[in-house]
Amino acid sequence: MKLTDIKKLKVAELRSRLKELGLDSRGLKAELVDRLWSATEAGPGGTDDGEQVRPQPSSSPTQQVHTPSSSPPTEAGVPAACEADPGRELTDTGTQTEAEPGPPVVHPGSECASGGVTVCQAEAGESGHAEGSGEDRGALSVEDLDRGRAFYEFKEEIRYKRAKSPQPLLEREEAEEQDEDKIRLDPYGCHLHFEVGPDGSCGQPRFWSRFPLLWSGCRLTHGVQRGRVGFEVRLERRLLNTQPEDQDIREPYGLRVGWSVADSSLLLGEDELSFSYDGRGKKVSCGKEQEFGEPFSEGDIIGCYASFSSDGAVELSFHKNGRFMGVAFTLDASVLLGCALFPHVLCKSCSVRLLLDPTTPPWYPEPPGFTPLAVLRADQRVRSTSAPSCRAQCEVVLMVGLPGSGKTLWARTHMKQHPEKQYKLLGTEELLACMISGGQNDSRLRQASQCLTDLIKMAAETPANYILDQCNILFSARRHKLQLFAGFRRRVVVVFPSADEWKRRLSQHQMSDGEHIPATALLKLQVSCSLPEQPADLLEELQYVDLPQQQAHIVLLQYKDEARRLLPPVHRQDKKKPRLYKKRPHPHGPPAPRRTQWTGFNGRNDTRINMQPWSQQPRYWNVPHQEQSFYYNRGVGYSGYEGYW
Repeated sequence: MKLTDIKKLKVAELRSRLKELGLDSRGLKAELVDRLWSATEAGPGGTDDGEQVRPQPSSSPTQQVHTPSSSPPTEAGVPAACEADPGRELTDTGTQTEAEPGPPVVHPGSECASGGVTVCQAEAGESGHAEGSGEDRGALSVEDLDRGRAFYEFKEEIRYKRAKSPQPLLEREEAEEQDEDKIRLDPYGCHLHFEVGPDGSCGQPRFWSRFPLLWSGCRLTHGVQRGRVGFEVRLERRLLNTQPEDQDIREPYGLRVGWSVADSSLLLGEDELSFSYDGRGKKVSCGKEQEFGEPFSEGDIIGCYASFSSDGAVELSFHKNGRFMGVAFTLDASVLLGCALFPHVLCKSCSVRLLLDPTTPPWYPEPPGFTPLAVLRADQRVRSTSAPSCRAQCEVVLMVGLPGSGKTLWARTHMKQHPEKQYKLLGTEELLACMISGGQNDSRLRQASQCLTDLIKMAAETPANYILDQCNILFSARRHKLQLFAGFRRRVVVVFPSADEWKRRLSQHQMSDGEHIPATALLKLQVSCSLPEQPADLLEELQYVDLPQQQAHIVLLQYKDEARRLLPPVHRQDKKKPRLYKKRPHPHGPPAPRRTQWTGFNGRNDTRINMQPWSQQPRYWNVPHQEQSFYYNRGVGYSGYEGYW
């Protein structure tokens, strides 16, 4: 099937054909056309005439996005663009830059780049908008994007251009004070995409229907350091009853239960001090899986038990429906180093319930000598860090920088240097890590980028410390996010290294991640990049961690000049819209002005009416005016039409 035939199909027909091929049928028509054409092109038949045809990028702003590149730059940090992809022809004039007689003048410290710099088409939909003309009008074509992580990340980010300014959030008053001694699922010690029930004893993934690949974890508010303690977890029900559209998902739902230390990852079993019993009949720690016990399904009750010895060693064992599955982990005293172990659950597309009511009898009798965690005295338990009570006690760090500049490395280092703040890192890479198994790469990237947009909105309403790990080089995206976090201590960290250092980091990033983005995409990002100032109403602190602000602006101007030189010029299009209709002239001459309709009797004797004599009136028929059955009188008008005026 040809591309032109696919574009003629209706949305319902596109969805039907995609479902027949086992592909995702959600999205706009442009996405459906692109997806169906890619599947048709990859099939055995190819195109009908044997020619290789590429789908044209959609004119919708949400379809034209920037993509960071992993290819190293040449001189001044700019890759040798158009020569990097020989044979590639830019057919979309919206992705090219305008030729200019000379370099523009941009004052250092300006929040937006100069008007001569081309800006993102989705960002600068209106000419001369206050959001700055330095955001690239030329969005990236599908050929340049290669459907990498940055494609979906920027596809979501440029939506902030059309988003309304967020309304200031009202400080939520707690209906009742939380009992610090009550054991419950910790809303502060869980993923933002994990939903804790009202009673604190049940929970489930928040976005299980929209993002079924996402694993969501949560700890309890209290842990233990000594004694023989246990707790019970019941797999309530599967939330995803039908097979997901992504056929590569082998396990549509999953559950892990176990123990972890307070500063480990919320992905149970993926860290060194994180120990879990997986529902597939495995034990998992430090990301390594081993066969253990039996698989469990809906309605099963799992007992998790920790036995601390006097010398500090720990044995972790599990039960299923009252039957002993065995000792899964044996830890020496040198492993935990006196750290407390907290009960921990991690689930995907299923809901769980824990038995945390001290007055309720256990679902199954605990092993001899063990005590349920819920009935322990307060002095035998360890309380985790309490959540901040208001947004004024919280901090948000907004990362800014070009792809591969080292934003994620700085964020992780900062989190390790300040463990007491317990930052939550919000980024596409973090969400991809929460998709532990299953799913096509394209589906995982799309879900991660869309979920991140929702999580940022939720984070603004949930008191905690956050780091937003994105490029954030577009002014409108930065402004919208900072406005969302009004009331927080807002801090912007700009990672902008020198040209040589950026070249080295890009090369290292490409080797480690294996993600290659065409050099043209990186050039367009350099053109659209703008560095932030410090407006008093948007942020409280601005920090440049590599180059100082003044020098960073100078280097950015060099990037822009070089990028405009390497990118092909854009062909200006006539912005004058064609006239859709031509106003039909009145058959009896031009009518009097509207204000004269209510003056005088039928307009007569009104000196403001200055109509031309009949001899000067245009003829609207081919017959002479003498043959027409009416005559013109300056005072009265046309005979037979005295009441017209």
